[in-house]
Amino acid sequence: MTHPMDQHQTAAAGTAPLTVRTIETPSLGDRSYLVHDGEVAFVVDPQRDIDRVLQVLEDDGVRLTHVLETHLHNDYVTGGLALAEATGAAYLVNGADEVSFDRTPIGDNDVVEVGPRMRVRAIATPGHTFTHLSYALSTVVDGAEQPYAVFTGGSLLYGATGRPDLLGDQHTDALVRHQHASAHRLASELPDDAAVFPTHGFGSFCSATQSDATSSTIGREKRSNPVLTQDEETYVRELLAGLVAWPAYYAHMGPANAAGPAAPDLSPVREADAAELRRRIEAGEWVVDLRTRTAFAAGHAPGTLNFGLDGPFSTYLGWLIEWGTPLTLLGETPGDVATAQRELVRIGIDRPAAQATGGPEQWTEDGTLGSFPTATFADLAQVRHHREVVVLDVRRADEHAAGALDGALNIPLHELPRRVAEVPTGEVWVHCAGGYRAAVAASFIAAAGGRMPVAVDDSLDHAAPAGLRLVAPDGPRDAG
Repeated sequence: MTHPMDQHQTAAAGTAPLTVRTIETPSLGDRSYLVHDGEVAFVVDPQRDIDRVLQVLEDDGVRLTHVLETHLHNDYVTGGLALAEATGAAYLVNGADEVSFDRTPIGDNDVVEVGPRMRVRAIATPGHTFTHLSYALSTVVDGAEQPYAVFTGGSLLYGATGRPDLLGDQHTDALVRHQHASAHRLASELPDDAAVFPTHGFGSFCSATQSDATSSTIGREKRSNPVLTQDEETYVRELLAGLVAWPAYYAHMGPANAAGPAAPDLSPVREADAAELRRRIEAGEWVVDLRTRTAFAAGHAPGTLNFGLDGPFSTYLGWLIEWGTPLTLLGETPGDVATAQRELVRIGIDRPAAQATGGPEQWTEDGTLGSFPTATFADLAQVRHHREVVVLDVRRADEHAAGALDGALNIPLHELPRRVAEVPTGEVWVHCAGGYRAAVAASFIAAAGGRMPVAVDDSLDHAAPAGLRLVAPDGPRDAG
């Protein structure tokens, strides 16, 4: 189980102390929040695996009274309804959202009293979605309110904003302008020392841009966030120019959340033997090896695909898989498979078809394993001195356009499953920016047959010292 990162926020002298628990989901770049005064609590934007929240409630000895959604999420399946049903808490969702479950409707400027010491005001902050809400929290002492923090969901992020294009191109221009106005509303209605707690922005593709910040305040965002330092037209132009592709599974998240997802079933799935694994592979199903890319390259069951648990496993598996394809998980231990199941239910892949544990020798009927080499950019530079090789860049198109190895073929990883036939036969050196995506791609290329992948397990920053050159839009230049 992923443990929460604790953030203790103490109010100013003379006001009620509050505790904010941050429950991180780094694989998706999201955070959920549990806030309490020592007795009662509310939760903002809970993930699907609600046992993490229930554990914090138990550890802190507090009672949950309210679950608040900032919006119908596009990057994960919510645990809000299941959490409310499990605890008897009220489930607050914007009354303007079209949903198929019972909820407590909430709208702009509605105020919710969470026990006697916490007061939450909904603030309409459209931009990431049309019905997005932020929640401003105040402490209450002797009847007086003290502004405390704001939970901004996909609105105002650290140094950025939530992206405005997930509802379709026809809405993007309107939403990006809403996003600018919403951020300015938050900045005008809240004091500079109010803490900002966003849901997205920690590597999530729901963020328009990325920031390394781990905490912030309204005042800090006023000084540094482009949405608050730029005029509307500049912000709109620069944000839209910087948007990149987002995972394909996002298309399924909104409908799932509007339908009211139930609590997930995280119990172990049935074991498959080597013969069954081979039948599933031959039937076109996905059999996914969860081990590290180094272990997979050294030896794997032929036809299996590698999405290591040590990287953004669920993001890329969800992005690449054709929705509904049966999925079997291979892990060294039952715990590894359980971790993968937990990651997958967060994006709506509820029950794998089967699992197997141990190692690749147990996953093949005759013990014959596939393998391919791993290498560095320095190795690639040496090879290029002696012979021509195919170099496949599986980064996104925007990354490739910003600077690519001279002569490299670009097929973004998320397009590779349907374009693998375009990869030339023979020896193919596969690279990305750091190694994870290259390993995933190499497993697809190996499974397709007819090619000999070499996975570059290295940082692209090392290309320059190796003597490799990049080609940028303005012509060739030295790497780096």
